[in-house]
Amino acid sequence: MIFITSHLFDKSSSASNDKMIFYITFIIGALRVVELLIDPFIGNAIDNTNTRWGHFKPWILAGGTVGSIALSILFSNMFGLNSSNPLLYLIIFAILYIMMDIFYSFKDVGFWSMIPAISFDSAEREKTATFARVGSNIGANIVGVVVMPLVVFFSIDKNNGQGDLRGWFMFAATIAFVSWFSAVIVALGTKENDSLLRKNTEKTRLRDVFKVLARNDQLMWLSLTYCLYTAGIQITNASQLYYFTYIMGKPGQYSLLMTLNMIIGIFTVLMFPPLAQKFSRRNVFFACIGTMLLAMLIFSFAGANLFLVLLAAVLFYIPQPLVFLVVLMIISDSVEYGQLKFGHRDESLTLAVRPLLDKLGGAVSNWVVGVAAVLAGMTAGATANTVTHQGNITFKMFMFGVPALLMIIGTFIFFKKVTLDEKEHAKIVDELEKTWNEHLETNGQESMADIVKEVAKDTTYTAPISGTMLALSDVSDQNFASGNMGKGFAIKPSDGKVFAPFDGTVEATFPTRHAIGLRSDSGILTLIHIGIGTVEMRGTGFVQYVDKGQHVTQGQELIEFWDPAIKKAGHDDTVMVVINNYKDIKDFKYVVESGEVNHGDDLLTLSKPEQKSDDNDQK
Repeated sequence: MIFITSHLFDKSSSASNDKMIFYITFIIGALRVVELLIDPFIGNAIDNTNTRWGHFKPWILAGGTVGSIALSILFSNMFGLNSSNPLLYLIIFAILYIMMDIFYSFKDVGFWSMIPAISFDSAEREKTATFARVGSNIGANIVGVVVMPLVVFFSIDKNNGQGDLRGWFMFAATIAFVSWFSAVIVALGTKENDSLLRKNTEKTRLRDVFKVLARNDQLMWLSLTYCLYTAGIQITNASQLYYFTYIMGKPGQYSLLMTLNMIIGIFTVLMFPPLAQKFSRRNVFFACIGTMLLAMLIFSFAGANLFLVLLAAVLFYIPQPLVFLVVLMIISDSVEYGQLKFGHRDESLTLAVRPLLDKLGGAVSNWVVGVAAVLAGMTAGATANTVTHQGNITFKMFMFGVPALLMIIGTFIFFKKVTLDEKEHAKIVDELEKTWNEHLETNGQESMADIVKEVAKDTTYTAPISGTMLALSDVSDQNFASGNMGKGFAIKPSDGKVFAPFDGTVEATFPTRHAIGLRSDSGILTLIHIGIGTVEMRGTGFVQYVDKGQHVTQGQELIEFWDPAIKKAGHDDTVMVVINNYKDIKDFKYVVESGEVNHGDDLLTLSKPEQKSDDNDQK
């Protein structure tokens, strides 16, 4: 925006320049709104992409390449076309801008969509997102640090520290190269982990894209909150270089602010996991908003005092990565919320909402800042000495007043409507784990109907753990006790080792490591679930010795858990064992129904239904 308002046009014709600035800012804002309708389809396209490189990496590389080329061209006057043929310039600008924005979305959505693909556990997601955010925090702030030094270094005319067209183009070309190179690194260096619960039996059709998003109420309320919040912070952030240039008269000191932000921001991001664990994400969110409102109050009265300006700007920036991570975690958790509620999992489609809202906030920011710059007289040829006192007041109203109002409204919505927290998400994941067999797929070659027909005659199911055998109806988890999860038994463990009850394949493993799904060589589907409420332990005290897809033999150790850790956390350590496809088994006979058992003891004999032959077969 500062390139467009202060450098793209000749300062000798202010009336026509203002008109072109309005045209361009309108185009940018309008295109971003148009692209809001495209972003969900981008997420859906990524979800429906299946290559040997995974869902995400092809789009990250393509987006990084095309977007970087378009970015470089946009930071130029296109060989003077802006003056010689303004209409043609505006048309080409619009095409390049929407192209850059769309391909940036492919890269951005693909990148952040890896988080729910890597893990189902909230704590692990927080760690992954935190380190990713450390990188993005450094990158974003480095841009602020180097922008004016690079522009001035490459400029022929230093222009009182504001640089010229050549300097701005070389700055953009540098950023574009780094952006492309980082996309290559991600494409070559990351690995997408497969997971049973990430499988969909059907794809989301284009006509159903917005329906999928709209029915997820937690996603929608959070989206409204974040839309107002991100519009507010982007207005203030985009105004800061104007503030240093036209109010303080020292654009070079902007690099000092961004350097401070980069250093402090790294530590702030790293503090997110412990803060979220100790105070909860909701409380972190509210504390961040309060800090930012205080910072804007200080900023609005700071004037040209460098210390107060830096203090206010840093206080305003510190909470931003934390809010970003809070929102990102809730959006990530809403993937499972939607999956449990509607029986369909949409990762990239759901994660596309966050960059969609950032772009909407960017559109609002472009409109507001562009108008504010023109109304305050902060355009080509202006300096801190030529901007009037009334211009300063006008600009501050846009820079602080409007954002504060947007953020307060968004926070109120968050407080009243967003209820998806860490505990609720843990319960959702627990429910998904218990119904793992409903999500089972076998490379498209075998359906669930085929699997349940494979149950062989006289299959023996041995005790997976030593302890006291109980009736499943006696456990305190009603999902198991009622038989909703399947038919089976429970064991009060005497040790913490879980073994394979038969020869088969590991079909489902979970980040929390407190449950495992197996399929016998004869087609029996079974879930072994350790404890009640142990999903909240997030894997603490559990060690898993096998991986999904691995073939195991009867008696092979699968999981080991530390029973005192379960009891210390206040959870029941009862191990529940269910046969998920029991309805397709003719004979279900208990060898042992109660008393002490050791792992490896025969507990059940199972056999398949008798095959019926039709009249033609009999003939």
